[in-house]
Amino acid sequence: MQDAQNYIQQHKQRFLDELIELLKIPSISADSAYKDSVIKTAEVVKKQLSAAGCDHVEICETPGYPIVYGEKIIDPKLPTVLVYGHYDVQPPDPLDLWNSPPFEPVIQKTDLHPEGAIFARGACDDKGQMYMHVKALEYMTQTNQLPCNVKFMIEGEEEVGSESLEGFVTKNQEKLANDVILISDTGMIANDIPSITTGLRGLSYVEVEVTGPNRDLHSGLYGGAVANPLNILAKMIASLHDENNHITIPDFYDKVEELSSEERAKMAEAPFNKEAYKKALDIDDIYGEKGYTTNERNSIRPTLDVNGIWGGYTGEGAKTVIASKAYAKISMRLVPHQDWKEITQLFKSHFESIAPEGVRVEIKPHHGGQGYVTPIDTVAYQAASKAYEKTFGKTPIPQRSGGSIPIVSLFEKELKSKTILMGFGLDSDAIHSPNEHFGVWNYLKGIETIPQFYHYFASMQ
Repeated sequence: MQDAQNYIQQHKQRFLDELIELLKIPSISADSAYKDSVIKTAEVVKKQLSAAGCDHVEICETPGYPIVYGEKIIDPKLPTVLVYGHYDVQPPDPLDLWNSPPFEPVIQKTDLHPEGAIFARGACDDKGQMYMHVKALEYMTQTNQLPCNVKFMIEGEEEVGSESLEGFVTKNQEKLANDVILISDTGMIANDIPSITTGLRGLSYVEVEVTGPNRDLHSGLYGGAVANPLNILAKMIASLHDENNHITIPDFYDKVEELSSEERAKMAEAPFNKEAYKKALDIDDIYGEKGYTTNERNSIRPTLDVNGIWGGYTGEGAKTVIASKAYAKISMRLVPHQDWKEITQLFKSHFESIAPEGVRVEIKPHHGGQGYVTPIDTVAYQAASKAYEKTFGKTPIPQRSGGSIPIVSLFEKELKSKTILMGFGLDSDAIHSPNEHFGVWNYLKGIETIPQFYHYFASMQ
């Protein structure tokens, strides 16, 4: 590929301005109050795909939010790359922890991003990384260097479980036919240590409701005489881990794959600075399942975490009540071979069984997905590796991620395609958290590296 760096530098400000305008739109799929903004974002993505060089772009309606489909077919005989991304974002709460408004993007320098980082909700997850592919296409079409066909499938429900995607993929297998799927919704170890994600954890997400008395009660008149749902819920949640932080749900670990000592040794080659990790998070020590390292705990081991808990009086001042109800949202990150539907049922059965008399428990499953491992001996992986070698000057490290992209296993099942995960974000980019950001260097480096993947994949095919 020729002149990629020159092209990027020539259009750098425009590339940043376009992304900033996209980030200004609050496309929060979890909150129906933002429905118009989510739909508006789909329209912007459609417009930008057309401008970048797609010959055909359409907004495909679904039972939920629309999917933007685009394609540039230069020769049906050539290989086809299907790019997947999402234009919806997480809710920005808690707003008071943001240093700048989440939908008013600003570029600020940080220790890890001396060239500046874009601070905004969706900067890294996934608008910034998705938009790298749009600009990479622009570069290849404008310089007449697109070596194969490309299709785009950009959805608006990833942050709420991609509920409409399975039906769309199943009904449009011919439209989506490809030789490899390319996704940038992951990260890398560091700017000077490139890596390719080779594994993703699955997910089971549930909401629990514990009900006691038929109304809130005076804690003086009724305290000690009736079950307090908040107290009960806290005890039930605490019992889900033992003293070694091992999950106590019966049969939970039955299908968990134990990696060999050789595989664990290979993982240990990835650099990890414990003190820097603690400092970045402002914690006194690390914490997790006994017998595993930090990098193993957040990638090859399943987890169970409370994502939210509420009930009773939480306003200013005091109100002495025993709440009628208590609630919690709980997510379980799963490893390959654990079926998310089976795990959800195991959780439901166990949680109901440990509820004491005096309360009623209701479990509401939300969404989930399977884990995924991609082999490193495929042409697509080797092409990605060569692309990083070309632009970073280093061979990338294969690395399993702790995150989940549930639809990856769906793609392999329905489209019979392997997925390559070329992420350019960093763990410190605060995705799903206040002050989410994406390095300007990382954004531009992605635009530079992605065309190299196309080049090597087409030539190696």
